[in-house]
Amino acid sequence: MPNDLRCNALSFSLVVIGALAVAADPSKPANASEPPNVVFIFADDLGWGDLSCYGQSRIKTPNLDRLARQGTLFTQFYVAGSVCSPSRTGIMTGQNPARHRIFGHLANRQSNQRRGIPDALDPNAPTLPDMLKDAGYVTAHFGKWHLGNVSPDQYGVDVFRTDKFCNVAGKQVIDIWSAEARPVCAANILDATLDFIREQADAPEPFYVNAWFSDPHATLNPSPDQLDRVKNLAPQGVPFPGVAQIYYACVLEMDRQIGRFMDQLEQLGVADRTLILFSSDNGPEDFQIRNAAHSGVGSSGPFRGRKRSIYEGGIRTPLIVRWPGHVPAGKVNRTSVISGLDFLPSLAAIAGQSADAIVGGDGEAMDDVWLGANRQRRTPCFWEWRYRVFGHPANMPPQLAVRDGDFKLLVNPDGGRVELYDLASDPGEQDNVAANHPDVVQRLTQMVLQWNKTLPDSPRDPGAGLKSWRWP
Repeated sequence: MPNDLRCNALSFSLVVIGALAVAADPSKPANASEPPNVVFIFADDLGWGDLSCYGQSRIKTPNLDRLARQGTLFTQFYVAGSVCSPSRTGIMTGQNPARHRIFGHLANRQSNQRRGIPDALDPNAPTLPDMLKDAGYVTAHFGKWHLGNVSPDQYGVDVFRTDKFCNVAGKQVIDIWSAEARPVCAANILDATLDFIREQADAPEPFYVNAWFSDPHATLNPSPDQLDRVKNLAPQGVPFPGVAQIYYACVLEMDRQIGRFMDQLEQLGVADRTLILFSSDNGPEDFQIRNAAHSGVGSSGPFRGRKRSIYEGGIRTPLIVRWPGHVPAGKVNRTSVISGLDFLPSLAAIAGQSADAIVGGDGEAMDDVWLGANRQRRTPCFWEWRYRVFGHPANMPPQLAVRDGDFKLLVNPDGGRVELYDLASDPGEQDNVAANHPDVVQRLTQMVLQWNKTLPDSPRDPGAGLKSWRWP
């Protein structure tokens, strides 16, 4: 469908700028006016605290640590949803996923219908690849998809090899889930990415690539060599690997493959003109989920909550941004709150489009922050989760959340179970200060309940928003 019809569908207008609008001025350095290539590496179920540059002490992740030293590490980055499909929808559209009825992960048709969820992201929705194609980019997607049963070319992706779709001649879809494929899935995804980049290395157009991993999403099956790299985590005196050994063997392999990928970008001569983004789609899985029973020990760092929870541990994830000569190297930004909804307007600005040209998005252009500014966010962030949360009762939040400044409020749609946290002094969300700030509670409660009224309705789990235990 033409882009103008897509824009009408969601009141989301984009100003099209051709590649000539960003042509280089020969009197300036080569990359001063040319938009960069962009590679977005998205881990799956990796926790905020799983990398050594974020405080992990059980293993070292030297290649992602190196990426952070070469760029900027952000400590206050949030995805738009606490599970896969909503988080990815937020990245791709710049809009809250619930606006597209994507309240949870996209599954089979029966499961989707039961939860009032579509079978795919609406192909009429304008997307990040749509916008970048309009700005002169060649777009690609390799690895996990999880946006439904519609092919990526319907969302502005030129070249793709995912776990469901492939339009690369002579190639098949990438197996990222079978037991046999799990030890090499990160390598296979990055190899497909490198094949594309080699073809584009000397092309006049910049490229945008999603390299979306399935690691360290369960079910994991590291090879003997991968397990041996973390043998210090193995239990003693028994013939089987430990849970931490399985999980961190896969994290370490992902890190190793990213290091190989970065080395290849250097050899291809494109590293210095390529913006690298690294993040994770949500917090770590809980070991009480069956397919993670052997591996569900990822770290949410100092935060409360895990995957599915809209406490910090379920929605705050790593973000590393690297672009030599543009993004400050070796910087840790502890000030700026950034959302996955910001990717589209931020990359629009970097690609040469005005952020003011994007109407109907829920994010904020944060390209100035990526490039070194230390400023507070101007717009609040909202989340919702209308289903059960597995694991410890302490990780089970109310159904709605809003963050504005340092305050984060959680509440149920009926106005009950109000929790207010000052994240500047209490990032672990342990001290509910609602009684101390009635004015803040009133303002934020009104804000988030009004936002909730704008969202489509759907069936909700009976236990959603409750912190319960089956007491004897």
